[in-house]
Amino acid sequence: MGSLETERTTTGWAARDPSGVLSPYTYTLRNTGPEDVFVKVMCCGICHTDLHQAKNDLGMSNYPMVPGHEVVGEVLEVGSDVSKFRVGDIVGVGCLVGCCRNCRPCDSDNEQYCLKKIWSYNDVYTDGKPTQGGFAGSMVVDQKFVVKIPEGMAPEQVAPLLCAGVTVYSPLNHFGLMGSGLRGGILGLGGVGHMGVKIAKAMGHHVTVISSSDKKKVEALEHLGADDYLVSSDAEGMQKAADSLDYIIDTVPVFHPLEPYLSLLKFDGKLILTGVINTPLQFVSPMVMLGRKSITGSFIGSMKETEEMLNFCKEENLTSMIEVVKMDYINTAMERLEKNDVRYRFVVDVAGSKLDQ
Repeated sequence: MGSLETERTTTGWAARDPSGVLSPYTYTLRNTGPEDVFVKVMCCGICHTDLHQAKNDLGMSNYPMVPGHEVVGEVLEVGSDVSKFRVGDIVGVGCLVGCCRNCRPCDSDNEQYCLKKIWSYNDVYTDGKPTQGGFAGSMVVDQKFVVKIPEGMAPEQVAPLLCAGVTVYSPLNHFGLMGSGLRGGILGLGGVGHMGVKIAKAMGHHVTVISSSDKKKVEALEHLGADDYLVSSDAEGMQKAADSLDYIIDTVPVFHPLEPYLSLLKFDGKLILTGVINTPLQFVSPMVMLGRKSITGSFIGSMKETEEMLNFCKEENLTSMIEVVKMDYINTAMERLEKNDVRYRFVVDVAGSKLDQ
């Protein structure tokens, strides 16, 4: 333990306008306190949300902005009141770095639903400084929002679990869908979707991947272990699969109709939305009423669920499928992500990159 310096600088790659183009940016980290952990970033996954935020797709972006919320790093120093971590620990930081700690969600270990939550980037911390994410050399994070990475897990493969992994694990956990023998659907086979297949299969579920084309069929069935593959435009195949699924985790982050997928659900089935979409979705009410089906949403997961998910993945030997890139490739990676040209998550080797050029 030690007393942290009050001010540090680091270099990250920031977007400066809605073009979303990232370039080197040196800035001062927020003031540190006794419960803070100073983390040297090793690697950081690239999530579709990073793209939304960098390009101001949601209309709430503040610049300059350093994205990145799937962060794995090494603890270099801890505050005097830090009890959970030691220097040298390999740790993870996800989407949040703060919450109010006294509302109903916070009191029930669901701090991701706190109305005063503080995002890892594109937000303002309690001391008034803007938060910046993991596309940078270092971060200062309150110990509550740091998780220890289980020993033996490769940092670059763990990074996407901190968002994509827990985004799937949390609704399965909350809605009582962890028991074996369930029939589940994963709509969209990207960063979240591919972890959905892996986690659901490890729980003993029969898993159907639902996609807009058959180009990922071989990967879904042979590489990820899915049991079935449905193309949403195949009317005959969709009709045969009607009334067959206990749940569908909808990972698609762009506008799409819901009715074709509601028809796949059994009585009391659940369509769980996890993709961030900035346009209204539509459906006709009988699609829900006549099967007592639910359309619901789930947002990442709590710190408690993140720890549980990491331990589950360690026990089941689950990792994310990734493409590792250096920081100087990040703009190309963002362009490829927008075209869905990645299998299935980019991870930036931050520690191995030259951040100032």
